[in-house]
Amino acid sequence: MIIKLPVKTKEFYPGYLSEILIAIFLTLWIVFILAMLFPPSLGWEINFISPYQPKPEWYFLWLYQAVRYFPGKWTFIGTVAVPLLAVALALCIPCIDRGTAASGRIAAVCFTLLLGGFLILTLIPVLAP
Repeated sequence: MIIKLPVKTKEFYPGYLSEILIAIFLTLWIVFILAMLFPPSLGWEINFISPYQPKPEWYFLWLYQAVRYFPGKWTFIGTVAVPLLAVALALCIPCIDRGTAASGRIAAVCFTLLLGGFLILTLIPVLAP
């Protein structure tokens, strides 16, 4: 003798939808309560006595350092010409490497110079006081 139990089916609307909405609002309420009880810290406090030394984000530090080497009338060279030449050289590296050993070495040297210049100009402002 096989006993079949009645299967209760629940429709999405309004059964599951109301359960999901209750879970969402309960979660949001818990997050809101926790955010009110434990507010995030603001980080370092500002010292108004020391002079402000602004520095850009790490990915612009190389350009920040390069501009320091071209003051006055030469600022255009440091801000536009040098980065444009670096990008042009980086874009030309695949064209330089034609599959031969000599062209591969030239492309490797160009890449090494670009990467080395980028790293050196990035690390100078980071390590300098």
